[in-house]
Parts: sequence; C-alpha cells; structure tokens
Amino acid sequence: MSEAAPINRIALVEDDEDLARSTAQLLKLAGFEVTLFDRAQSALDVLDVDWPGVVVTDVRMPGISGIDLFRTVRERDAELPVVLITGHGDVDMAVDMLKSGAWDFLTKPFDPDGLVTVCARAIRARELALENRQL
Repeated sequence: MSEAAPINRIALVEDDEDLARSTAQLLKLAGFEVTLFDRAQSALDVLDVDWPGVVVTDVRMPGISGIDLFRTVRERDAELPVVLITGHGDVDMAVDMLKSGAWDFLTKPFDPDGLVTVCARAIRARELALENRQL
C-alpha cells in the first residue's frame, strides 16, 4: 500500500505584487509549495474540497475580499484552513473571523517565523482532515 505524498501546499492570495513575491519566497524557503494568486476569484477557481493544502490570504483586495474568500471556502470545505492577513484589521474583526472558523488572523507587518509556524500547524491539520475522509 503506497502512502500519499505529504501535504505542503499553500494557496497565497495577495494583490500587492512585492508582498506576494516576498511572502511566497519566505514560504518556499520554509519548504512549502506555493501557488500564488493575485485575486480571490482566481483562487476560488482552483480551491475545492480535496485541495491538498491551506489558504493564506490578504483581507483587503479588489473584487472579492479575503473575508468573502474565507466565507466561500468555509462553505465549500469547513476543514480547509484559512489564514487571514491584514494591515487594516481590528480586534473585533479578528475575533469575529476566528469565531467563524479562520485558522489564524495575522496583522501586517507579520513575524515571518510566526507565519511559517502557523502554516505548518495548518498543514498538519489539513493532512489529518484529508486522511480521515479517506478512511
């Protein structure tokens, strides 16, 4: 019986090109496979209930916001971890999103090691969720 490949994918949704590039590089150096999206709709076109990874998204973006992306992802798959990142958040928003099921809520500028740690924990949770589905 062959084992499934380990999950290490991150869908990074960020409209700021420089921040997207630097965050993707950080995550790649930490060993993650990063798929970069500059709009939420592009990510939604790819993310499904069996997507083998986690989502890291900016909150404020043109078109569909990161909050709306999170809500849509939750409707599709409540076990797909979503990490929200914002430079404009407040405590009430963070509490609301965490109560709604967001994996974590980080503010910019975020601690690079903190993001890597959050993503690693989310990846482990996603692996378990997908493994449980197969059983």
